[in-house]
Amino acid sequence: MSDFDLVIRGGDAILPGTGRTTCDIAVKDGKIAAILAPGAAVQAAETVDVHGCVVMPGAIDAHIHLGHGKDISRPRVPADADRETAAAATGGVTCFIAYLMSSEPFETIADEVIAVTEAGARVDFGYHFIISTEAQLAQTPAYITDYGAPSLKIFMNNRGGEGARLGLPDIDDGFLFRLCEQAAAHGGMVCPHPETIEIAWVLRDRLMAADPEGRGGLAAWDASRPDFVEADAVQRAAFIAHQTGAPLYVVHTTSAAALEAALRHRNLGADVWIETCPHYLTHDVTWSGGDIGKINPPLRSPADRERLWEGLASGEIDTVASDHVHRDASGKTGGIWAASPGCPGLETLLPVLLTEGHHKRGLPLERIAELTAEYPARAMGLSHVKGAIALGLDADFAIVDLNAPWTLGRDDVVSSAGYSIYEGWRFEARVVHTVLRGRFVLRDGALVENAVGTGRYQRRRLARTAQN
Repeated sequence: MSDFDLVIRGGDAILPGTGRTTCDIAVKDGKIAAILAPGAAVQAAETVDVHGCVVMPGAIDAHIHLGHGKDISRPRVPADADRETAAAATGGVTCFIAYLMSSEPFETIADEVIAVTEAGARVDFGYHFIISTEAQLAQTPAYITDYGAPSLKIFMNNRGGEGARLGLPDIDDGFLFRLCEQAAAHGGMVCPHPETIEIAWVLRDRLMAADPEGRGGLAAWDASRPDFVEADAVQRAAFIAHQTGAPLYVVHTTSAAALEAALRHRNLGADVWIETCPHYLTHDVTWSGGDIGKINPPLRSPADRERLWEGLASGEIDTVASDHVHRDASGKTGGIWAASPGCPGLETLLPVLLTEGHHKRGLPLERIAELTAEYPARAMGLSHVKGAIALGLDADFAIVDLNAPWTLGRDDVVSSAGYSIYEGWRFEARVVHTVLRGRFVLRDGALVENAVGTGRYQRRRLARTAQN
């Protein structure tokens, strides 16, 4: 009888507290069972040689949107999960957490959504529930405990009918305060989309009057929802959450102003996690791709990009997540005002950080592992099962070749979005294998077809506050 189900031999692994270490990794029953000296004599049902590669913990993308076609509220059929989890596997993401959006009480749809997702999923997943109604607010204790969904999203900009395009009602700061109270009382965390929309309306109306056809592109979009609009909402949310004792997870931080606002409250004792996204690290208002780059909040200035990189290196920023939106590019027409916001990013999350961060800026692999696995697991209540290459945790690995240059073409895009803002980019590192709970879901760069339906819903529980 074999000692182990799988042994991964010959690679360098990124181990928590130790760093890059040459070792063998043994897997049993989907868990990491042993960290072995190279070449240790053990019996395994399967042995895979990964000499020349680095074994990183599987990435946890804590911010994606999973829907059906152009609708990003929820998946409707298993194929929705199949395609986007295929993109995840291609990029070394072994677990993601998607935003579930509805005006209905989530207890009426969550079980069905989870079942549909599991039927098509190639990687593990969770859901954040977007809280927008009084009925949902009343049920947040059950969402946290019964569904293991302690991260509660709120759109601070849903006022004056702003949420109508998403089918959501208006809320206000009183609603935010009560949500923070619920989170503090029942082990939850609030994830606000931070924009002070009333100021954005004033700026938008002025800009649209001068440029009704939206020819101003990304610079106009940024000017209509500028950095201080984001920063004001961040500081307001952090202050309110701090008063109630609720932890706050600031999503998709885009700017120096927003980062500094979050840090001010963290330094005052607020429990604040800070997330940014790859596109804010690599793209800005000068990008030649035009309206394809419309994202909300907007792409910012080159100086903002540099401040975010500084935040990654210094430890001020905790996580990097894709904010993946799988709508196709047909919605990007009609000028900047009419174009649909968002872009895909699941399959390029790790390649961007390995290329732009590690190769070009010297960002340590250990830090990338923290940003994409260890800290997302801590923040989102998964560290008891995922987030590191450590004994007893799920055997989730992104096995990468750091010296494998490649250029992304449109035909390479796996997501149903069918395009990428990184088309034509040269990446210096490639994900060779992706392993989920000891099973290959990507092998030698190719998707493993019998992996469809092996992803499982992850019930989460928050265990600690922000590490800073």
